[in-house]
Amino acid sequence: QIRDLLSRLTPNSLAPTFVFDAGYDPESLARELGEDGGQVAVLVRLRRDRCFYADPVQVPRPRGGRPRRHGAKFACRDEGTWWVPAADRHEADEQYGQVRVRAWADVHAKSQNHPAKGSRRTRAYARGTLILVEVSRLPAKTREPQQLWLWWHGPEGTMPDLGLVWQAYVRRFDLEHTFRFIKQGLNWDTPRVRHPEQADRWTWLVLLAYTVLRLARPLVEDRRLPWEQLRPPGRLTPARVRRGFPQLLVALGTPASPPKPCGRSPGRPHGRRSGPAPRFPARKRAA
Repeated sequence: QIRDLLSRLTPNSLAPTFVFDAGYDPESLARELGEDGGQVAVLVRLRRDRCFYADPVQVPRPRGGRPRRHGAKFACRDEGTWWVPAADRHEADEQYGQVRVRAWADVHAKSQNHPAKGSRRTRAYARGTLILVEVSRLPAKTREPQQLWLWWHGPEGTMPDLGLVWQAYVRRFDLEHTFRFIKQGLNWDTPRVRHPEQADRWTWLVLLAYTVLRLARPLVEDRRLPWEQLRPPGRLTPARVRRGFPQLLVALGTPASPPKPCGRSPGRPHGRRSGPAPRFPARKRAA
């Protein structure tokens, strides 16, 4: 998917950033991209118990032997193993309060020796930048904020923009909630269509309905649930606009003509059978 998108993008001096959740292996992504890795930047969320290593300091060995492959260990859970970061940024945000972002450059992880997902062969290391994001508060204020670990890999010789990296991952949550509302609220995946053209038309209709909900925010009243906080009219969520949209439909009307009753359908002609419906393979993410 990344290569397909790169073939359709216009050349630009800035490499596009692709954001992934913790279910993806960052080094596998960097290795699979290969030569295309110099054209994109990959940002992956990490577990808080990951360990990384710096490049080793090579010392002369009088008796020979294999040189060291790993240097100092960096354990995300153990702050005593952290060395001085390559970059440190402090800023104030309206939703998250005081934000501190630190980055450690040129770190790599060990290859796993696992029968299903590891390899006994020595693989080339994909060096990247380890990023730690710490905030003073969360927008929902339902729990204490925790550390957010990210791994960034981009074109060689470049450092990530720390002010842009953490906001790029936060925007990923906005997209996740948008897809959830489109599926659950606007029934994007409810129809069982048979042709790809029908699926495309239904997708455009759903996007049109979502756009109408965004434009109707200042025109409807906030019909919030008892446990929801009051919001200004210009910042209503699409779900709240959808609750008050029936009142707006009464004032707007509809361009469609009223339904007309019809007689009983004659049905399929006698002796004619419809053939089997065409089948299309479903696209699934590989295991």
